Amino acid sequence: MASLRRVKVLLVLNLIAVAGFVLFLAKCRPIAVRSGDAFHEIRPRAEAANLSAHSASPIQDAVLKRLSLLEDIVYRQLNGLSKSLGLIEGYGGRGKGGLPATLSPAEEEKAKGPHEKYGYNSYLSEKISLDRSIPDYRPTKCKELKYSKELPQISIIFIFVNEALSVILRSVHSAVNHTPTHLLKEIILVDDNSDEEELKAPLEEYVQKRYPGLVKVVRNQKREGLIRARIEGWKAATGQVTGFFDAHVEFTAGWAEPVLSRIQENRKRVILPSIDNIKQDTFEVQRYENSAHGYSWELWCMYISPPKDWWDAGDPSLPIRAQKAVTEDARIEFRAENSLSSFIPGCPIVFSTVQFRTLAHPVLRV
Repeated sequence: MASLRRVKVLLVLNLIAVAGFVLFLAKCRPIAVRSGDAFHEIRPRAEAANLSAHSASPIQDAVLKRLSLLEDIVYRQLNGLSKSLGLIEGYGGRGKGGLPATLSPAEEEKAKGPHEKYGYNSYLSEKISLDRSIPDYRPTKCKELKYSKELPQISIIFIFVNEALSVILRSVHSAVNHTPTHLLKEIILVDDNSDEEELKAPLEEYVQKRYPGLVKVVRNQKREGLIRARIEGWKAATGQVTGFFDAHVEFTAGWAEPVLSRIQENRKRVILPSIDNIKQDTFEVQRYENSAHGYSWELWCMYISPPKDWWDAGDPSLPIRAQKAVTEDARIEFRAENSLSSFIPGCPIVFSTVQFRTLAHPVLRV
């Protein structure tokens, strides 16, 4: 503990010294500022480090090197948090880019028990980075659209009960990595009275240290069920928009802007994301075709073909008007104070599926 305190004190002193030096340089000479556009894309840390100005003076270069060194120290401290849980951070490794991940024969034997317990290969999940990227399957036109800079902020709410810790934290990392900072108000983890010890103190300590002030944990004292758990998350949220997700999803780049833009246009809308599949045995991301949300004749929730007028428009970037929401996956809606309209029968809401390949979600084996 004493050594950790010394590291923290040294970090603070170094940051103060560097900040003062940078302010001194700013007053002495202008420093070229790079366009912010370069920082919207998620990059590996090594690649991000190469973004320093190529025409920097020797003094500026020294400052940048010092900042890079401090960043490495902080990163090692943060990365140590996941290592203590037996998990991995970073941008490489198994399953990178949504490719199938595999285990050795010896590892396969160890994975059998957890696989049966969770309905997916949780042992393999621990070998996949919390920061892995997944394919961007959005239509080309979606990637070219521009959005207002004045979009509402979103509170992302994850509901879980006895979920694998690695899967929950990958959902959190993915949301942070792929949501613009100015649009992400907070992430709320609602624990519907889990029994697993790793979901208690280890989870809480990790998110408090890794994402201080950004990630909150709400715990139900008894098993409430999905809808009541979502209401508890809604009560804790402070963003203008709330997004309700399972705690075993992964987000893609550019997911937030189209969703928030649609809600900004009409606050009565409830947005349903277009979802790809994460295979439960290999964590490979499998593309799903465009679909709407609907019912079968037996009144089971299911994905159905979009209506004829959507196909006739010939534009895959257009949203699809849906008849209902598949409530166990995800939904995003405007948060009006003291109002839970989408949970109250008869309230005038509009369901809309946005075709922007916003996240991937596993089909669990039960």
